[in-house]
Amino acid sequence: MSYELFIGLRYLKAKRKRAFISLITLISISGIALGVMALIIVLAVMSGFGDNLRDKILGTYSHIVVNSYGKDGIKDYPALIEEIKKEPHVLGAAPFIYNQVMLTYKGNVSGVVIRGIDPEQEGTVTDIEKYLKVGKLDSLEFKGSHSGKIGSRAKKVEPEGIIIGKELSKHLNADLGDKINVVSPVGKMTPIGITPRIKKFRVVGIFDSGMYEYDSSLSFISIKAGQKFFRMGEKVTGIEVKVDNIYLAKKVAKNLKERLGFPYYTRDWIQMNKNLFSALRMEKIVMFIILTLIILVAAFNIVSALIMLVMDKSRDIAILKSMGATNWSILKIFSIDGLIIGLLGTVLGVAGGFIVVPHINEIVAFTERLFSIEIFAKEIYYLDKLPAKINYFDTLLIVIATVLISFLATLYPAWQASKLDPVEALRYE
Repeated sequence: MSYELFIGLRYLKAKRKRAFISLITLISISGIALGVMALIIVLAVMSGFGDNLRDKILGTYSHIVVNSYGKDGIKDYPALIEEIKKEPHVLGAAPFIYNQVMLTYKGNVSGVVIRGIDPEQEGTVTDIEKYLKVGKLDSLEFKGSHSGKIGSRAKKVEPEGIIIGKELSKHLNADLGDKINVVSPVGKMTPIGITPRIKKFRVVGIFDSGMYEYDSSLSFISIKAGQKFFRMGEKVTGIEVKVDNIYLAKKVAKNLKERLGFPYYTRDWIQMNKNLFSALRMEKIVMFIILTLIILVAAFNIVSALIMLVMDKSRDIAILKSMGATNWSILKIFSIDGLIIGLLGTVLGVAGGFIVVPHINEIVAFTERLFSIEIFAKEIYYLDKLPAKINYFDTLLIVIATVLISFLATLYPAWQASKLDPVEALRYE
């Protein structure tokens, strides 16, 4: 152990008559610990929200979408799917139809996005079947039932199936088995103008994705029903693609674009939700900056503590310099003190954050019971529990930033100590 480290550690242990300096040191350590812990907890919750949102989006939509330029859609899509599957990292591909319609039932009206899907292939690209509360995907291809004699005019054909979201079901007041009207604003031209296309569909399933936007404005029909209703023939709107690593989606999308060529283009899940994820990233950065101010306040406590320590130890500094200690050695002694304060606060803060985050839901529940308030409203956030996930890279950045701030806070007091004139310090001793 170098003598600078030995003396620096001795100076941190203030004597009883110097208890005030020791108190400031404890306040500095506590301030840094609280700042680090707050940063870890807040960033963990924000990371949890981001991952939860990402999983919900990717559970309803695929990682990559392949479309064609123009409004004609994709014609020979089976061959295109086989070509897409040849690309490395691609796990599955399925066709889809995308359009906007209105749903009506007993006087209730709602504008929604309707997606035509292949029930057999959809499970290879999305997790929509896992979100179904009632019904199954293969019910979309319900061919109907007949009553009366075969070939007679009494024949009755049941409508084709449609799956709607939980919130949409509430808005329309439609339940499993109810027959709702699907209205397309693009209809046929008549002498009195364009008349909308209307067709009855039977509710065969209700899904709950956990996202209000999807549950209130998204519905599914079979791809055959979509082609027939929108008069697309054998064409589809695009191809959904799933990859084995969501963070490779951008690279795979670029490779697919080059492989398929014109008139096809691709979009990955980040591009399709760019505004949402950019807002989350910006909010996370802003929260990091704001909470770092807590650490900066604690760093000012380090400055004040070291300045008072230098004033208190001026006689000791003079004696050390008289014995041959260099300015660099004196600077190291007080820099070590500041770094130890910063490191202790950082370690305690990280430990506190790692203890709190796994039990954050229990802490929230206890706080709500104690003060009879609702901190985390499930009906607003659409979550059963508060998501929290510690990001180790974020934690590493917090530790580096805190230690760096603590070190910078020591420079001025340590420099002042190194410049102390021993003659002036010992003159009145």
